[in-house]
Amino acid sequence: MNGSDNPHLLVVDDDERLRSLLQRYLAANGFRVSAAADAAQARLLIKSIEFDGLVLDVMMPGESGFELVSDLRHRHDFPILMLTARGESADRISGLERGADDYLAKPFEPRELVLRLNGLLRRTRAQVPANREVRMGECLFDAERGELTRGGHRVKLTGAEQQLLKLFAANAGRPFSRAFLCEKLNLQLERSVDVQVTRLRRKIENDPKVPLYIQTVRGTGYVLVPDSVR
Repeated sequence: MNGSDNPHLLVVDDDERLRSLLQRYLAANGFRVSAAADAAQARLLIKSIEFDGLVLDVMMPGESGFELVSDLRHRHDFPILMLTARGESADRISGLERGADDYLAKPFEPRELVLRLNGLLRRTRAQVPANREVRMGECLFDAERGELTRGGHRVKLTGAEQQLLKLFAANAGRPFSRAFLCEKLNLQLERSVDVQVTRLRRKIENDPKVPLYIQTVRGTGYVLVPDSVR
C-alpha cells in the first residue's frame, strides 16, 4: 500500500529500541506511523493528528497505558491495541474493561501485530446492510453509520463495541455463542467477550445487572432483543 490513504497509527512505548523497530516494521507493511515515548507526548500528537489506530504499551513511566486508554475512550473511538509484558489474564481483562480493543503480550511476533491491527481496522470499517436502525429504549443504533445515541446524545463506542453491536443489529433475535463472537472479534478468551458485552450493557441498559436488550442465553452466549428494527 502507498499514499496518504494508508492507515495512520500512533505507537506509544517508552522503550526507544522497540518503538523504533515497530515504526520501521509497521511502515514497511503499509502503515503511516507516528511515535510517542509516553502518555504526555501521545496526547499532544492526538490533539493535532487524526489517527486510525493506537498501539499502546501498558507499563510506562508516569501515566500508565491503562490510565491513558481510560481517558482517551471518553473522546476517541479509534481502535486501541495494548502491548503488555504481563502474562496474567487479569491485566489483559483490565485493559479491555478500560476501553482497549485487543492486546498482545510481549515478546510477540511482529507479523502477528500486523495481522491483529489489520483485523481491528477491518472491523472498524465494516458495514452492515443500509437503513438498519435498532431501537433499545432511549437508545438508537444506526448500523450504517456505526453510531449509538441515547436520548439524542451520541455515545462513544470502541471499535470492538461497534463491531459487536453491528453484528447483533444485523441479526436481532439470533443468539451467538461466546466462541463464535471470539472468532468474529478476533479475541482469544471467551471472558473477553463477556467484558465487551458488559461495557455495552452499561451504555445501553437502564439497569445493566438486569439487561432487557442484550440478554444472556444460558448455555449459549448472547442475543440482542431490541424494541424495534428497521
